[in-house]
Amino acid sequence: MADFRFHPTSLGGLEAVSATSAHVFPKHTHDTYGIGFLSAGGQISASGRGQVEAEAGQLITVNPGEVHDGAPIGRTPRSWHMLYLTPALVADSTSDLVSSSSNLEFEYPVFADTGIRSHLTALHLRFDHGMEELPADALREVLVLVLGKALRCRREAVPALPAGLARVRQRLDEDPATLADLSILSREAGLSRFQLIRAFRHYTGLTPHAYRMQSRANLSRRLLMQGLPPAEVAAACGYVDQSHMHREFRRRFGLTPGNYRSARLGCNPVQDEYA
Repeated sequence: MADFRFHPTSLGGLEAVSATSAHVFPKHTHDTYGIGFLSAGGQISASGRGQVEAEAGQLITVNPGEVHDGAPIGRTPRSWHMLYLTPALVADSTSDLVSSSSNLEFEYPVFADTGIRSHLTALHLRFDHGMEELPADALREVLVLVLGKALRCRREAVPALPAGLARVRQRLDEDPATLADLSILSREAGLSRFQLIRAFRHYTGLTPHAYRMQSRANLSRRLLMQGLPPAEVAAACGYVDQSHMHREFRRRFGLTPGNYRSARLGCNPVQDEYA
């Protein structure tokens, strides 16, 4: 069984999630910053910051655009509690600390800090027990304290994406529902197909095909959050049929599209059995 809880928050740009699952997540990225902790079990993951293991009690983080995966240690369920913050919310929360938040990052994918853990634990205890929703000002105070301690200025600048690759990425972002022919993409980038695949993976961590698959899955998730039925979402996102989207969605996110839609719209817990 997989148990996911999407908690309502009063602060725009903040998503709070608690989960217990043995699901193995494939390589993926987030558009947001993520910080949280494991409360049971352990997890092994690989990312741009190296392969790490985390155990109960430790803090875990992810930066926007960072390619990572995640698997339980020993194939037994692990429990985690995460906050996901948009870059805009992070910029607002750190505006009096730095002149620009564009180079801020979580330096360590796994670390320990009793102060940060205490703040996050208190928040998630309120979320998990269904207590009254915290006002936005109270949430902002916690975020300022947590981010002020956890974020660091990036030591090395992120290499700029070459213009040709940027055009390819924009094409994939704007129309993930349409199958993009590799030959067309390579001409767009001004590279051979081999050069495109290797260069795109070097800069983004994913091949063009893997990047498109993720963009399509993220589009399906956004449409489900808006309340569209899974069948309509599958058609809008270019899946062969609803079963195809069902399998791909569950592989990536650990629960079915229907259960995800119900949980997000009602912000209720959902349990999803593995096939």
